[in-house]
Amino acid sequence: MVVSKAHELEQRLARTEQQLRLLQKISRFLVREMKLEDALDRVVSLVVEFMECDSCLLYLLDNRELVLRASNPPSTVGNVKLTMNEGLTGWVAREKRLLAISREAFRDSRFKFFSDLPEDTYEAFLSAPVLSRRGVEGVINVQHRDPHAHTGIEMELLSSVGEQLGCLLMLSRTEKTASGDSGLVFSAGPQRASGS
Repeated sequence: MVVSKAHELEQRLARTEQQLRLLQKISRFLVREMKLEDALDRVVSLVVEFMECDSCLLYLLDNRELVLRASNPPSTVGNVKLTMNEGLTGWVAREKRLLAISREAFRDSRFKFFSDLPEDTYEAFLSAPVLSRRGVEGVINVQHRDPHAHTGIEMELLSSVGEQLGCLLMLSRTEKTASGDSGLVFSAGPQRASGS
């Protein structure tokens, strides 16, 4: 009994250290000089590695549409778009709330199928808004092929990643403005949902 409890505590400590490393690595993208696209690609890759999920999709708000801007595994970046009233991703953006579905996410009444995304047949879905001081900037989704009960730590971790991404986007926008460029590489800025 004592041995199993000690082993469980060691596992939890190791997992906590992994999560801290993920947040530290993402924080470094806030201070490094690199293209926004590269930073976003690296964030989704890190999330897949650290959260041991099968895919990570990052949508950014652009002219009132959520546009797929980074994906691991690589997907149809830039071609998949939805409004704030469409799909689970749109719901997360509109409600500014975390969403966790442990099985059969594709059966949820809010779900929207995209033939270009094989991830749409995955069972488990965890999604967090990408937030900044300006509001919703986008949505980050984590998916598992098989059913997966998301832990409170996983939910908190993805929420924190969403906040870090919001900071990264704000910094990128500030740098572009300071250099005389016109806004974000990907986005004209966040739009707030109207009603529904």
